[in-house]
Amino acid sequence: MKIYANKLVETLKQKSLRSFIVSGDEPLLVQESCDLVRRGLKAQGFVERDLFYAESGFDWNSLLYSSNSMSLFSEKKLIEVRLPTGKPGDAGGKVLTELVSSLSEDNALLLVLPRTDQSTQRTKWFKNVEAAAGFVQVWPIEAKELLRWLENRFRQAGLKVTRDAVRVMAQRTEGNLLASVQEIERLKLIVGEREVTVDDVSVGVADSARYDVFKLIDAGLAGDINRCVRMTTGLKAEGVEPLFIVNMLVREIRSMESIKTAINQGAGQREVFKKARVWDKRVPLVTKCLDRHNSQSLQEMLLQLGSVDRAVKGLESGDPWRKLKDVVFRLAGLRL
Repeated sequence: MKIYANKLVETLKQKSLRSFIVSGDEPLLVQESCDLVRRGLKAQGFVERDLFYAESGFDWNSLLYSSNSMSLFSEKKLIEVRLPTGKPGDAGGKVLTELVSSLSEDNALLLVLPRTDQSTQRTKWFKNVEAAAGFVQVWPIEAKELLRWLENRFRQAGLKVTRDAVRVMAQRTEGNLLASVQEIERLKLIVGEREVTVDDVSVGVADSARYDVFKLIDAGLAGDINRCVRMTTGLKAEGVEPLFIVNMLVREIRSMESIKTAINQGAGQREVFKKARVWDKRVPLVTKCLDRHNSQSLQEMLLQLGSVDRAVKGLESGDPWRKLKDVVFRLAGLRL
């Protein structure tokens, strides 16, 4: 059953579903949809939560064990499965099918996937799960909708804002919704009841360490290795969480990979850039990166970022920052 993201709250109020699939590539919107599902199910008594990351080597039988085991506090339980690749394989597909078909009244399921293409949606396992679940497909905010989206976010935060300040926010964060929301929360603490101005946004973006992450990515796209060295060292010293950088890099490199694939298949560069929401000022950076990398090297960097993620979580040995620097340097064109 397909559910539009803006209808999710209404669906949850009906209490007719205990299984959900949330799919999309925009981290903030996916996270917010998942939060709505968790809150809606919690209101129905699903208080306990078992969280699983279904990565390489994952024991799929652990899901069935969780489903069949009693809750520690005799409460209803949410089984949340995050599948970063979106492809569970034969073993995982069978377990997910069995899990959703035999889910007891004391259990609920939330399956979190990256954007699912038509080929994935046609697979047997996906059809089986979707038949018993609500499928929430989260779409990115289009460039033409971004200003209105930002204005609504300011309004939800209780802030008045000038139109020019909204435009500057869109330009500085370059359509990154997570960064925009973080900046709005910062402004909420600073400006009080007065109107947010262009100067408020400009100063905040310039002084905020987290926006250096986007500058780091731009340096990598531009092939500026010396700047990449300085910025990764600085971000580590400032205590920036490596997983935040990983998430932003994954988003950027996935975009690069999809652009490269489309161009290789004969699509026009201008059309592909427009569809991928590449801002005009970033076209030279993206073009440089695409000239430097092929689809294979971009896919290999995504695998390396998976290794960084596991190292941060203690699931793999090695220094996460060293692994992260290797990816950034490779993005910039340094062969290690």
